[in-house]
Amino acid sequence: MAEGQVRVLVLSGPNLNLLGEREPDVYGTDTLEAIHERLRRRAAALGAEAECRQHNGEGELIDALHAARGRTAGVVFNPGAYAHTSYALRDAVAAVSLPVVEVHLSNVYAREPFRRRSVIAPACRGTIVGLGAMGYELALEAVVRLARESGGG
Repeated sequence: MAEGQVRVLVLSGPNLNLLGEREPDVYGTDTLEAIHERLRRRAAALGAEAECRQHNGEGELIDALHAARGRTAGVVFNPGAYAHTSYALRDAVAAVSLPVVEVHLSNVYAREPFRRRSVIAPACRGTIVGLGAMGYELALEAVVRLARESGGG
């Protein structure tokens, strides 16, 4: 990574490793690796770097958020179903003091009632829902811009 280049952690939660196979009518046909590859290319075009990771476990996601401190300028975070249940992840997002943009591939507000509330969203800088894989790209652009506006890198 070049000096002054913005590094962004792209963190995806449980079951997202099954994208492309899992409920394609809801989540689309892109694999997570295909999304990650597009994000790496987009980051390079922005003069940034995207570090992409996926974990199914809540503790691993918390550890990844903690490790992002001092190493990244911000986080694109798709917590999956943990968005609706994990106060521990909410607290980790708040604790790292980084701009975090929450992403969901599907429009959670048009789905089951339990999906319509994110306990993580109040700790995030913003949320993007319902735009499929494009949501990750928009979140990446937002985090890079927020980092640059704040002088981070």
